[in-house]
Amino acid sequence: MLATQTLEKPNFDTVWAALQEVAANQRETDRILKEKSMELNIKIGSLTNLFGDFTLGMVAPKLRDKFMDFGLVFLKSSLNAVVEDRKNDISFEIDILLENGDKAMLVEVKTKLTEERINKHIIRLEKMRRYADLHGDKRTFLGAVAGFAIADDVRKFALEQSFYLIEPDGENFNITPPGGQSSCVS
Repeated sequence: MLATQTLEKPNFDTVWAALQEVAANQRETDRILKEKSMELNIKIGSLTNLFGDFTLGMVAPKLRDKFMDFGLVFLKSSLNAVVEDRKNDISFEIDILLENGDKAMLVEVKTKLTEERINKHIIRLEKMRRYADLHGDKRTFLGAVAGFAIADDVRKFALEQSFYLIEPDGENFNITPPGGQSSCVS
C-alpha cells in the first residue's frame, strides 16, 4: 500500500513566517558582509599607509641635500608639519616641509600620484600662501610631489603645474624640476 502524504495549502501565516525568516537571514548575511568589508578596508588602508611611509622614509632623509643640486639650500626640514589657524579657518598637513629664510618647499608624498592629488596639493599651496600673508611671511613657496607609481600623463601634469617631481629609481630617487632635466641621488 502506498503512503500518501498530504501537503497543507499555504496560508497567510505560514507564508508570512517564511518571509520573516528569509528577511532575518538576509539581515545576518548583510551584517557579516559589512563586517568583512570593514576588515578588508582596514587592511588595505594599513597597506597603503605602509607604502606611503616607505616612500616618505626613502625620500625625506636625502631631500635637502638633493635640492642643493638645484641651488635650493634648505636649512630645516619637518615631517608631517601641521598648519592650523582656526581663527582664519586654515588647516592642512604637509608631508615634508623644507625651509630657509627666503623659501619653503611643500612636498606631498604619495604611493600612487594622481592628478587629483596634485590638484589637492595646489590647493594646499594656496592655503599656505594665504596663511603666510596673514602672518607676514614673505617667503616664496615652492611645491614638489613624490610618488612611487606615476603614470606618464600624471608626470607631465605635475611638471606643467610647476612642481618638482620626485620619483624612486632603485635605491635612489630622481628629482625633475619644472621644465628641466632630472637629477639622481644615491
